[in-house]
Amino acid sequence: MTLQATSTIAEKIQELKIKRNAVILAHNYQRGEVQDVADFAGDSLGLSQQAAKAKAEVIVFCGVHFMAETASILCPDKLVLLPDENAGCPMANMITLRELKIKKEEHPRAKVVCYVNSTAAIKAESDICCTSSNAMKIVSSIPKDEEIIFVPDKSLGGYVASQLNRPMILWPGYCPTHHRILAEHIIKLKAEYPDARVVVHPECTADVIALADHVASTTGIAKYCKESNGKVFIIGTEIGILHRLKKENPHKQFHAIAQLADCSNMKLINLEKVLWALEDLVYQVKVTGEIASKARLAIQRMLDLS
Repeated sequence: MTLQATSTIAEKIQELKIKRNAVILAHNYQRGEVQDVADFAGDSLGLSQQAAKAKAEVIVFCGVHFMAETASILCPDKLVLLPDENAGCPMANMITLRELKIKKEEHPRAKVVCYVNSTAAIKAESDICCTSSNAMKIVSSIPKDEEIIFVPDKSLGGYVASQLNRPMILWPGYCPTHHRILAEHIIKLKAEYPDARVVVHPECTADVIALADHVASTTGIAKYCKESNGKVFIIGTEIGILHRLKKENPHKQFHAIAQLADCSNMKLINLEKVLWALEDLVYQVKVTGEIASKARLAIQRMLDLS
């Protein structure tokens, strides 16, 4: 798409946004042009907080399905739109409600801590939610003598367990995008940029995390890179974050550990689809009934501690 065409579509989006009384939320992994038209770009926690306090009548959620579900749960009176109905999350699909119920029966006294990268049904069956930015705080809020089932991400759960010296029952789910980031990629880049700071997301594998100078959520990564006196950074997360990092730090260098760390689901949304969403009010995501009310409790418990 030409720069002029992008600009024209962006202008139309801004006009329709006002007409529809809409707010646009975009995850840090979205395409750069989508992040640029958003009212707020951030990580899962930040987006949840923005959704909860949104005054607009329409929320256009540029992310994946579970994120739009969370917005619907927190804002039952608002119209939540996901610009591409096929934007899902492989990790969220690695656990079913039936499987979680069986695990809870095996550990009847355990508390279920649910990473927000999960379906509304899984959240509803959990005690409290967490994000990559607050997982340690959430787990620390549970008494040490209580057993914890951590779902669905074994990498984030394993990182939190190691940092807190807190054994947990880890669900064997994972993010395929982050698991394409390998330790050997870091070693190769460090040889090329020996003074670079290695910054990675906790969804990465343990051997990748072991080589990092800093581990954080996408917003935490952005904050670290902005405040650091370092000039060169090796980034271990989905490559969409590079747009924000370069935009906020034009005089610093950023190198993706793996160009293959590109989430195809996140990249399904483009400017045309954002415009279509506002024009036709599609695709609507609505969570209702007992699932919504129970999931809201788990999410709100997280927000109250964040």
